[in-house]
Amino acid sequence: MNKNELVAFVAKEADMTKADAARAVEAIVEGISKTLKKGDEVRLVGFGTFWVAKRAASEGRNPRTGAKIKIPASKQPKFKAGKALKDIVN
Repeated sequence: MNKNELVAFVAKEADMTKADAARAVEAIVEGISKTLKKGDEVRLVGFGTFWVAKRAASEGRNPRTGAKIKIPASKQPKFKAGKALKDIVN
């Protein structure tokens, strides 16, 4: 399912226009993104939890030349499915 298909699904299920559904989906994505940017987590009970994990700097190798390279520290968005979502999938 892509974003357009999600908007169509929301519009149908919530009995709203596609324009309203698109704004709702955008608002949800923006809300999650802004919360993660602040470093907070988003918990949707029954669905799952979004959070930001910090990745330490490390040293790697260029596979082509074998030269050592420094990999800078970064932040990675993570998601863990909740029990209800796991039960639906399984």
